Amino acid sequence: MQRELSKLDVNEDVLYRSLGTLSEGERTKIMLAGLFLRENNFLLIDEPTNHLDLAARLTVARYLNTKSGFILVSHDRAFLDGCIDHVLSINRANIEVTKGNFSAWFQRKKEQDEAELSQNRKLKKEIGRLEESAARTANWSDKVEKSKIGAGDKGYVGHMAAKMMKRSKNTENLRNKAVEEKSKLLKNIEAANTELKIHSLKYHSRRLLSLEDVSIFYGEKRVCADINFSLNQGERLAIVGGNGTGKSSILKLICNSSQIQHTGKVSAGGGLKISYVAQNSEHLAGSLGDYISHFGLDEPLFKAILRKLDFSRDQFDRNIEDYSAGQKKKLMIANSLSTQAHLYIWDEPLNYIDVLSRIQIEELIRNYSPTMLFVEHDADFCRNTATQFLEL
Repeated sequence: MQRELSKLDVNEDVLYRSLGTLSEGERTKIMLAGLFLRENNFLLIDEPTNHLDLAARLTVARYLNTKSGFILVSHDRAFLDGCIDHVLSINRANIEVTKGNFSAWFQRKKEQDEAELSQNRKLKKEIGRLEESAARTANWSDKVEKSKIGAGDKGYVGHMAAKMMKRSKNTENLRNKAVEEKSKLLKNIEAANTELKIHSLKYHSRRLLSLEDVSIFYGEKRVCADINFSLNQGERLAIVGGNGTGKSSILKLICNSSQIQHTGKVSAGGGLKISYVAQNSEHLAGSLGDYISHFGLDEPLFKAILRKLDFSRDQFDRNIEDYSAGQKKKLMIANSLSTQAHLYIWDEPLNYIDVLSRIQIEELIRNYSPTMLFVEHDADFCRNTATQFLEL
């Protein structure tokens, strides 16, 4: 056990401490070490990164990369790339196992999705052509039938009309077959491919926020010291650092400085509207209607965003306390996205969020460039969205 813990950068004194005194990250590492010491044939590891900071995720990925014989569930792309050699993807229409890391699987998925979309575009054109042909044939048959009135050889005209009707029917059958074929396409293209939108407010000045020589305290304990940064319109600042370094405390200070004990100067622009996503979602409860009323949300817009984040309609009728942790987090993100603000402050927004929704949110931020201040341990998300970093 001491050997395994040393590989996970955990001091062996944790073996002699009460579990209640250990951090969530320390508990995760201890459970992993114990798991690999047991005489099991195959190990199941469910989202081990949820309570790990960026450095700890790299450590655990390196540790798992030396092991074999496990199935891992995780939504952190960089973490997956560091420790897996196969991907089992549970798709909408099937389940596939492919060799390689996450990046290799995702590249193949994008190519497959594009192939399906290309085939779908071709099929739509073919269906349109068949529908036009069916309409023309039906029109011809109708004209021939009408021409029987006053015609000399009514038997011949009737024969031609029947022939036209048969041709029309064949064309309709072809069209129906094409429609049936189309319905089999796009079987694994996720709803998360639908584009999200965000409409942030324009602030009247370039500078929105600044902190000068800020230190934060909880009682006698100082959690961070001498924090200095400024945030201008259109910038996205990612705060990174280990657990317990005060990242969340800085976000709470900016949102409600009067309730956080601190020294130094916090300067926020007058009339600054902030949209905040808290780290913890366990407190959420009640009906979705009550949640919408409490925050004064635009209900059609809010529900449309949830649908684009892959909520099914039947989930709208369930109580929020029955939602999964990921669904609760999506609820908070949808709340933020449907709220117009000058500044979006998100505290670990991606905890429990599936990987395709993470990629969708990344694309949203890159496309609309809102001003943001956020804490997140997903290395790919930070690298793809942040314009600057503050390391604690």
